[in-house]
Amino acid sequence: MTTAKPVVLLAEELSPATIEALGPDFEIRNCDGADRSELLSAIVDVDAILVRSATQVDAEAIAAAKNLKVIARAGVGLDNVDIKAATQAGVMVVNAPTSNIVSAAELTIGHILSLARHIPAASTALKHGEWKRSKYTGTELLEKKLGIIGLGRIGALIAARAQGFDMEILAYDPYVTSARAAQLGVKLVTLDELLEQSDFITIHMPKTPETVGMIGAEAFKKMKSTAYVINVARGGLVDEEALHTALTTGEIAGAGIDVFVKEPAKDVPFLSLDNVVVTPHLGASTDEAQEKAGVSVAKSVRLALAGELVPDAVNVAGGVIAPDVRPGIPLIEKLGRIFTALTHDSVTQIDVEVAGEIAALDVKALELSALKGVFKDIVSEQVSYVNAPILAEQRGINTRLIKTTESAEYRNVLTVRGALSDGSTVSVSGTLTGPKQIQKIVAVNGYDLEIPVSDHLLVISYADRPGVIGTLGRILGENGINIAGMQVARNTVGGQALSLLTVDSSVPQEVLDAIKTEIGATMAREVDLED
Repeated sequence: MTTAKPVVLLAEELSPATIEALGPDFEIRNCDGADRSELLSAIVDVDAILVRSATQVDAEAIAAAKNLKVIARAGVGLDNVDIKAATQAGVMVVNAPTSNIVSAAELTIGHILSLARHIPAASTALKHGEWKRSKYTGTELLEKKLGIIGLGRIGALIAARAQGFDMEILAYDPYVTSARAAQLGVKLVTLDELLEQSDFITIHMPKTPETVGMIGAEAFKKMKSTAYVINVARGGLVDEEALHTALTTGEIAGAGIDVFVKEPAKDVPFLSLDNVVVTPHLGASTDEAQEKAGVSVAKSVRLALAGELVPDAVNVAGGVIAPDVRPGIPLIEKLGRIFTALTHDSVTQIDVEVAGEIAALDVKALELSALKGVFKDIVSEQVSYVNAPILAEQRGINTRLIKTTESAEYRNVLTVRGALSDGSTVSVSGTLTGPKQIQKIVAVNGYDLEIPVSDHLLVISYADRPGVIGTLGRILGENGINIAGMQVARNTVGGQALSLLTVDSSVPQEVLDAIKTEIGATMAREVDLED
């Protein structure tokens, strides 16, 4: 039987390299994402959608997409994606956060040069037959002070490029250490010092309620009358009305603006001023940036549809996954499913325990994977790394990630342990062994054993006495169920025992009932891990 390929919808034009990066494992469809009716019709049965900025993937579109697992934005901003609705639906949202950083940094330098040498105005004048060399006398960048507000990835690239012009670099960023600034050859100063001393000021902050209007009337009053302001980051970081006033009253010498509060920019008062260089949001508009963005999110889509965590997912707190942690992700998801199969009452607390060498690493991904496994077989909606924590919160289940580098018997041990509302506890532990990293269960409810994980498991608790194993074999044999492996553990001789069996096929409920009756088992559960 041929398995249908996952469907990936390209809602906007993307580079051939993007499609090549997706590879042959998907059915690729296209639609015009800006056409609302076409989008809502096309998105119904797709597994992933790739967009740029024109397609609105809002709550309505997400609700219409019954199979949707990932929304990929081939770019940095996510203003056109309803992240909250996606998270509630268990849909991963990914973007390409580093795809345009070089392009944005280079455009910033372009604006600085254009302002310093009046290049656009001089070019326009000459094209209109005007030869006005004296009018467009400029200024050198040599030994001028460049103030960078926000010393992140783009800010650091701008600093490196400006140093090539022998500029002195000042920076304001409350989250950057002086050691990091020194490493970049940058002097950290207060915001007021930067505004007062800089000849060129460029802002590279995220758009938040705190940063909107950050460069406003008060800031312009502190600047030199010869200063230039550049914004290629986010519209609204520079107050547009205050900027117009500063430009027309001579508070500052000029500005270079690539982004606007409302785009496309219309009726913006400073657009016609001679001391302004404007561009239509070109920060990411290079062939290289577009290709990097498409290829980056295509790779993320492949990971997401393979059921893996994605480092660039904006609504998953998984982070970058260390190579030594990654093999544990599918194992602990299975442990979560086994945990759920063994519960007999509502869960109030879930602890995900990581013991051994990998506990020194970032193992948040293991907690997410465990929760995904816990809810996979008990809720009707799609469960993913995205909404698994929300499902726990909605059910009033507290969750904890517990780490210890000590592990007595195995290099690493992963455990899912939970408290039930009747006061009892359920736990299951596993490990990976050997060069092939074989998944094994090493403990169930405090009973130590070791058996490879299988698609079909039987967990049986009973009073320890002779003849039970034979009875189990007889009942399973009479029903055509073959035992692949078996481990028995007990707390004391003649006390409680637990048998863990791997079998080759599903075990009907009537067979489980027969086992429970004949041996007087307190528990006889099948765990079906076959997808």
